[in-house]
Amino acid sequence: MKKITYTDDEGREVELNPRRKVGIAAILALIIVMLLGGAIGGAGAVYLLEKNGKEITLPSLTTSTKQKIVIEESSAFIDVAKKVKPSVVSITTTQNVQDLFGSVYEQKGGGTGFIITSDGLIVTNKHVADAGTSFTVFTSDGQSYPAEVKAKDPSNDLAILKINAKGLPVATLGDSSKLQVGQWVIAIGNALGEYQNTVTAGVVSAQNRSLTAQGSDGSSERLEGLIQTDTAINSGNSGGPLVNLAGEVVGINTAVADKSVSEGIGFAIPINTVQSAIDSVKSTGKIIRPYLGVNFLTVTKDIAKSASLPIDHGALVYKGTQLGAVAVVPGSPADKAGIAENDIITAINNDQLTEDFSLRTAIAQYKPNDEIEIVYQHKGEEKKVKVKLDETK
Repeated sequence: MKKITYTDDEGREVELNPRRKVGIAAILALIIVMLLGGAIGGAGAVYLLEKNGKEITLPSLTTSTKQKIVIEESSAFIDVAKKVKPSVVSITTTQNVQDLFGSVYEQKGGGTGFIITSDGLIVTNKHVADAGTSFTVFTSDGQSYPAEVKAKDPSNDLAILKINAKGLPVATLGDSSKLQVGQWVIAIGNALGEYQNTVTAGVVSAQNRSLTAQGSDGSSERLEGLIQTDTAINSGNSGGPLVNLAGEVVGINTAVADKSVSEGIGFAIPINTVQSAIDSVKSTGKIIRPYLGVNFLTVTKDIAKSASLPIDHGALVYKGTQLGAVAVVPGSPADKAGIAENDIITAINNDQLTEDFSLRTAIAQYKPNDEIEIVYQHKGEEKKVKVKLDETK
């Protein structure tokens, strides 16, 4: 009786018991199981069956197994696209502008949004809403609707539009705090303002990024706590959803790095950052934000050194350079708590303020009437005070 062998994961030759009568079907079944185990486990071992004194391989089994893995992975993206695309809309903006010679012409722009209520509330970026005076929303089934701006968030690049419709498909909102670097994500949007419902895939490259975004009108806005992704995000994708492989919206695509000096660097606002604003619009029709009542400058090491500050982090209570501005708004919660100009707020409820976690980001986690503890430096002395947040006026 000829010896029957196979090679294990470590390359060792193992002999099956020659005295035991084993049917060829059983032998093949054993080898197929081993092949599947090696392919799925990624060990990469080649299993052999000796027949008529010659070793033969079964590459077709390994190949088909690998193909199955690829198909399963691809189907996840396909399933997400099918689930989310019906709730993604394209937005066309128009406004009248005047050129240097006094001629007035209509300027058009494009963006993306996603539906959050079946009666037509739509999330997009504030800079999309700022780019027009009239708006048209195109749903995935080809219908078009005039839209109005329902609310804009003063703390984030967020706007809510409203169309008059019923029975619309709604996007599922996820939990962005569960995102991990390296995790697959998908962006869906109106790429270049022309290619509706374009799907691109990538990974979460980093979290808690900060940047100053430049608008097409020359305006700028400081954005913090962003998700960085290598998912392709183009002009027109602004306001569209960034989703996980469960088909849940975990971010709002909002900016890309300058493509003349970078490749594959896009940014999204975490959905948790704007969840309270979305809930506020759903329940009250407007965005209600917590209010402390200070103007501030985020302290960095360079600022601390140039201004001879005693610490290199936190929020310097600072009136800025605008004529008539104040550091602390009279009658505000901060004023009532005794916080004054040139104080440095260092922590909110034990969360230390840094360049990437500013006072604005910290306060945005709370609601009006929430009580928080503020740790701050006053003339070199550390103090603590409890403050009840007000509502944005």
